[in-house]
Amino acid sequence: MITIDEAFVNSSAPNPDTSQNGRSLVLKGQFVTLNITEDRTLIFGECKGSGKTPYQCSCDFIRPDQPTYRCSCPSRQFPCKHCVGLMFAYVMKQPFTIAEPPAALQEKRAKLQEKAQRKETEPAKPKKVNKAALVKKIEAQLDGIDLLEQITRDLIRLGVGNLTSQQASEIKTQAARLGDAYLPGARGALLSYLGLFTDDHGQVGDLPPARAEAIQSEALEHLARLHALVKQGRAYLKQRLDDPNLSLPTDSAIAAWLGHAWQLAELREAGLVETDVELVQLAFRAQDDPARQEFIDSGVWMSLGDGKIRVTQTIRPYKAARYIKSEDSFFQVACVKELCVYPGGVNPRIRWDGMTPRPLQSDDLATIRRHAREDFATLIKEVKASLKSPLADRTPIHALRFARLGKVGGQVVAEDAQGQRLILSDAGIDDDPPSCHLLPLLPPACLADQVMIARFRHDLDARTLRIKPLSIVTPETILRLTF
Repeated sequence: MITIDEAFVNSSAPNPDTSQNGRSLVLKGQFVTLNITEDRTLIFGECKGSGKTPYQCSCDFIRPDQPTYRCSCPSRQFPCKHCVGLMFAYVMKQPFTIAEPPAALQEKRAKLQEKAQRKETEPAKPKKVNKAALVKKIEAQLDGIDLLEQITRDLIRLGVGNLTSQQASEIKTQAARLGDAYLPGARGALLSYLGLFTDDHGQVGDLPPARAEAIQSEALEHLARLHALVKQGRAYLKQRLDDPNLSLPTDSAIAAWLGHAWQLAELREAGLVETDVELVQLAFRAQDDPARQEFIDSGVWMSLGDGKIRVTQTIRPYKAARYIKSEDSFFQVACVKELCVYPGGVNPRIRWDGMTPRPLQSDDLATIRRHAREDFATLIKEVKASLKSPLADRTPIHALRFARLGKVGGQVVAEDAQGQRLILSDAGIDDDPPSCHLLPLLPPACLADQVMIARFRHDLDARTLRIKPLSIVTPETILRLTF
C-alpha cells in the first residue's frame, strides 16, 4: 500500500527544479497513461517527452522504506522529473487504472526482491584491505600533518589580524595540498580560519577595526583547533601505520577529521547501529560554502525514543551538485528500520538507507517536549564540559524547556523555572540565518512554557554561553525559525 503525500514527493526529488517540473507534467496533462497494481505497491505509466515515444516510468513501493524509481528517459537524476510527476499525479488523486505491469518491469521487480532476500540471508563478506595502498595513504597523510604543523606555526608567528591577500592566496594553495594528502578535515579547518579575515567581497585584507577586534578570540580558538589536529592526528596515524589492521576509533571523530569517509557497512560492523527508530526533523539549513566550493544541506533530528539530537549532512561539491540529491525540510515522522550513527560528540551525524514516513501527531510533539532539558544550570555545565575538547563541535544543539522568554536589560533571554537565564544571540553563528529578530513576531503563547531547539555558542570575550533559537516546539506544532 502506497502511503505518500506532497511533502514526501518534494523531499524525494533531487532538487526543487525537479519537483516543480514533475508537478508541471501533471498540470499540463503530459501523462498518457496512469496505472497501479492491484496490491497498490506499484504505480507506472507513460509520459510524453521530446520524442515520438512516451517515456515509461514507474515508482515501486514493494519496499516502502526504499522505493525504486525507473524511467526510460536519459536523465541521470533519480528520481527523474517523470517519476516525480507520477507520484504527484497519485498524490493529486488523478485517476489510476488497475493493471498488471509490463513483463519487463515484472522481471526487474522479481530480481530486486530476490536480491533483497539474498542480502538478508547471506552473511556479509569481510572487506579486503589493500595494506600496501593503506600504508601509502597514511604516509601521505603524515606528510600532510607535517605541512599543517608548519602552516600553523607560521600563522601563530604572524599574529592574529596580520594576514595579507598574498599570504591568504598562499594558504589556499597549501589547503589544496592538504586535500591532495587525504586530509579534507584539516583543509576545511584551515579555510575556516582564513574565512575569519575575508570581507563580503571574498577578499582578505584590512578589516574594519570593530570586526578585527571581534574575531580575535575566535581566531585563537581556530589556531588551537589546528594545533589539536596536528597533535591528535599524528598520534592516530602513527598507530595505524604500525598496525594497518587497527580498528577505526568509534569513541571520537578523529578518523573523519583526517578524511575517512565512513561507509554504512563499516558503521554496522562497528556496532554503531540503532534499530526501529522514529525521527522528527526539528530544523533544517541549506548552506553555500564558497571557501570549500560546496553546498551543505543539514538537518537537525530528534529520536522520539531517547530524545537524542543528531544531524544529517549532505555535501554537494559545486561540480557535481546537479547529480547529487539535495536534502530538504521534512515535516513528517521518519520511521527508520536501521539507523547508522557516526562517531562524534553531542550531535553526531546519522544516516540511513531507507525510511517510511508517517504523519506527525500531537503525541509526537508531547514526546519531544518531555525530552527537553528543564534545568539550565546543569545543561550549561554539560555544554561547557563538552567544549573543552578543541575538536568538539563549537555549536552543539539541545532542546530546552523555558518558563519565560523576553527582554531583560535590552537583551533577549530565556529563563527556566528556577530563574536561571540564557541570553539569545545570532552573533558568531554565520552558517544559520538570523532568527532572534523573529521572536517578537510569535504569538504571546509561544513565549512562555514552551520548548526551544537551540544552538549553543561560547562567547569567548564575554566568557559565557549564548544560545541561538532554531525552532519552538508547542503542543500543536513546530515553529521553525531558520531555513
